[in-house]
Amino acid sequence: MPKVLLIEDDATMLSLLCTLLEIEGFSVAKFAPDVDILEQIRAEQPDVVVLDVNFQGMGAGGLDVLKTLRGDPALQGTRVLMVSGMDYEREALEAGADGFLLKPFMPDALIQRIRAFV
Repeated sequence: MPKVLLIEDDATMLSLLCTLLEIEGFSVAKFAPDVDILEQIRAEQPDVVVLDVNFQGMGAGGLDVLKTLRGDPALQGTRVLMVSGMDYEREALEAGADGFLLKPFMPDALIQRIRAFV
């Protein structure tokens, strides 16, 4: 069962995404705010990370988290799908994202993107 790590600071969106992905047969882990993001990615070993561009963690936004992740040799191969309510597609892809979805998106669009990565 493919594993997805959700890094989303909107509690409602996090709950919806978690439920959707579990219904679709994915194993889902949610970011724990009291744990370092990179440490959690190492520990969870997800197939895909869904990361909100506007997430604030590690004293940085989602794009900075992505750049840090891409700079870590052990995590460079981790597939990352960035999501945002604003069109940051170019910035996300330039920072190393494997894909981008603009919110609001249809559930099928998310599932198709994740399945393409696994």
